[in-house]
Amino acid sequence: MSRDIFLTRTILLRSLDQVKVCHRILDNLPVDPDHPLQVKFSEQQKIRTPDQNALMWSGPLRDISEQGWVNGQTFSADAWHYQFKVWFLPEEAEEGITKEGYRKWDISPRGERILVGSTTDLLTKGFSNYLEQVYAYGAGELGVRFSTKEDGSWQGHVQKP
Repeated sequence: MSRDIFLTRTILLRSLDQVKVCHRILDNLPVDPDHPLQVKFSEQQKIRTPDQNALMWSGPLRDISEQGWVNGQTFSADAWHYQFKVWFLPEEAEEGITKEGYRKWDISPRGERILVGSTTDLLTKGFSNYLEQVYAYGAGELGVRFSTKEDGSWQGHVQKP
């Protein structure tokens, strides 16, 4: 039996209208004993938000790049971001922590292990765990004092005159 490739579809069940769409799709799915389709129902995965990402860059990465000294020098937020991904991204996919299909490492054509994992592959809980490790390293290992909204040093906060 030869059939066209079935494109993955995600439907969020928020009303009976979406349930009806699911019924129509199920009624028309190809049945193929050699290459069966997989049907999976799960809770919606909450991926890390753009606001969480912006907070990471304007908060701990900025503070660490400004205050974190290693071997007599500071490093850019980009350098710290890369290093933290190496140290703190999960090694393997974890349910509730990473998106399905997550990989941290790949192999280059020269046989070298390269980092391909990204914070965009983290779900909300995974990103929170990641940031906790960044804060802990910054405070514990580097002595960084993180800016806050309350002290007016947070970049996104505008103090009233």
